[in-house]
Order: sequence, then structure tokens, then C-alpha cells
Amino acid sequence: MSLRFASLGSGSRGNATLIQSADTLVLVDCGFPARELVRRCELLGVDPAAINAILVTHEHGDHIRGVGAVARKLKRPVWMTHGTARAYDCGVLPEQHLFGSHDGPFRIGDLQVTPVPVPHDAREPCQFTFACGGVRFGLATDFGSLTPAVIAALDGVDALLLECNHDQVMLANGPYTPSLQARVGGNYGHLSNGQAARLLEHIDHQRLRHLVAAHLSEKNNTPALAREALSAVADFGGRLRMLAQEQGSEWLRL
Repeated sequence: MSLRFASLGSGSRGNATLIQSADTLVLVDCGFPARELVRRCELLGVDPAAINAILVTHEHGDHIRGVGAVARKLKRPVWMTHGTARAYDCGVLPEQHLFGSHDGPFRIGDLQVTPVPVPHDAREPCQFTFACGGVRFGLATDFGSLTPAVIAALDGVDALLLECNHDQVMLANGPYTPSLQARVGGNYGHLSNGQAARLLEHIDHQRLRHLVAAHLSEKNNTPALAREALSAVADFGGRLRMLAQEQGSEWLRL
């Protein structure tokens, strides 16, 4: 096994993703209480004690609220940007590693982890790419506009977990207040289906074995609309999957 990944859930009520190589298992974000994270790991056949490290993308609660408790329960190190650490107090952590969102790659076990700076309404948000055994996985959620850094980081990845937060028409006609619509749909908010499709148009997606649509709004999007937008770029067929809030994905292997 060179690399595999699985979502434990994706959406505004909680996010967590597992990435595993032959020797290393990392958890990216934990927006769930510790007990719920354990339950979701067990559904995948994962012993949470096998997690080697926790990485954090930014300080919003649906990504970080469970990090401190899980890190203390498992006695595992946490990696986050300097800005995220200043913006959110996770309490006393067993071990903490800070990095800059524009820093180069670092290693956790046999995984090469590269931070990707993104435009989002947080202190120092980032996403990540993971490389091992000649394959790369890109994690790309929680940002509101495309940048050269994002496009360069995701170009030619072998698998991509990509935000398709909202349909622009549904957002405009939905239940959100005008200010919340402006935040979600703004340059520092979340990617729409159309923006996700445009990102795919800007990168070499020929190597993609898995394309996973993530962080779909339960009020401003539907899986059918997200699938339609992404499928207009290319026929991804069975390589395209939709994530949901209440249940995660199966393991997806590279």
C-alpha cells in the first residue's frame, strides 16, 4: 500500500479525514467530539490509537473543536499554522508543531506533507497535499477563490478531495441572510460547484484515480448539482464520489 484516504464526514457540522501510508496514519481536522471520532473510525475498521499525528487546516469549529480532546486522549502531536494556534486555544496538547502556510514540505513518518495557503476567512488557513510512494493526494476545501498557489499545488495529483460547497442559484435563493450569503459566496468563503469545476479545468486531472466532492452544503447544494458541474469538465465515471455529513467514505486506495 502506498497511500489511501477516507473521509469520516464532511460538512458544516464536522469534518475529519484520514490519510494512511504503509507506516503512517494521520488525521486531518477533527470537528467531532472524541467519542464520535472513535465511533466513526471504528466503522472504517480503524483503531484510533493507530493515528500518529493530527493536522489542522484552520480554526473554525467544524474543523478544530475536537482536536484538543482527541490529541490528549490519544497522546498524539498536533500540527497547525502559527496563525491557527494564535486564533484558537486547544488547551494543553501532548506535543505541538507550528509551521507557516507558505513553508515548504515537512515529513510525518513516511508521508511528505506540503501546506497549501488558501484564501479563507480564518487567521492562517491552509490545505495540504500528501505524497508517498510516487503518488499524491490533494485536500482542497474551505477557500473562496482560486489562486496560482492552489492550482500549482493540485496540478497532476492522483486523488483529490475537493470542496463543492454550494450552487450559486440555491445560495442566492436559500435561507441564509444576505450577510451570510456574501460570506459563503465571497472570495474568502467557500467554493461553489462552478468554481470547483474551474479548478479542475486549470489543473492536469488526467492522473486522477479518485475525485471526491466534499463539504456540500445541506441547504445550498445537492449531490446531483455538484456531480453535474464536475462531470461537465470530464467524464470521471466511477472515479467521482460525493461525501455526506452523516457518514464518511470507504477507504480509497492509490
